[in-house]
Amino acid sequence: MHEEHFHMTAPLILVNLKTYKEGMGNRAHQIATAAQLVARESGAVIGIAPGYIDLHPICHHFAIPVYAQHVDGYEPGARTGHMPVEAIKLAGAAGSLVNHSERRLTLAEIELAVRGIQTQKLSSVVCTNNDITSAAAAALGPDYVAIEPPELIGSGVSVAKANPEIIRRSVAAVRAINPKVKILTGAGIQSGECVKIAIDLGTDGVLLASSVVKAPDPVVILRDLVSKL
Repeated sequence: MHEEHFHMTAPLILVNLKTYKEGMGNRAHQIATAAQLVARESGAVIGIAPGYIDLHPICHHFAIPVYAQHVDGYEPGARTGHMPVEAIKLAGAAGSLVNHSERRLTLAEIELAVRGIQTQKLSSVVCTNNDITSAAAAALGPDYVAIEPPELIGSGVSVAKANPEIIRRSVAAVRAINPKVKILTGAGIQSGECVKIAIDLGTDGVLLASSVVKAPDPVVILRDLVSKL
């Protein structure tokens, strides 16, 4: 099957603000402003995943997809310190990351979170670190599986340039289980060339963080990221 069948919609550029100081408060709003500007200029879909404190204001001030960084699949109730899906929905979120490399979950917790997100009709992005977990995640039917080889996260080496075979294998693993699941490439994405390679290898966008969040001017980096789409 040809790759173009999987790319009927614009690729997703999803920027995870993590808990970087450069991604909090006013800076979170600055990055959201940059994302909205470049999305409108380019026609690309650019979303951000801010911290919980910034989730509600950013959802209500910007017309871009805003994702939580994590949710717990539990029902609302006596669960102090947890984050139910209903709470991020009320805040205005489009969906949530699940099982990020810095917030690993058990398979049971991943399933609970994805089911909760689906019940609330939001978008789920399940992060995985190898072919086996990518296939397992695909079986849950999330909207996206985001491939993040752990050895490349924060290394400055793009997964697209370092080892494209990682992407090919993961794409094949996901497609074999559920061809409807879209795939994002994560870890070390830093340029328009990285994004183009990721798309050419059969994925539907990228998940990235520091190259945008720590940039003096996020607009410059975002324009470069969408420059070859």
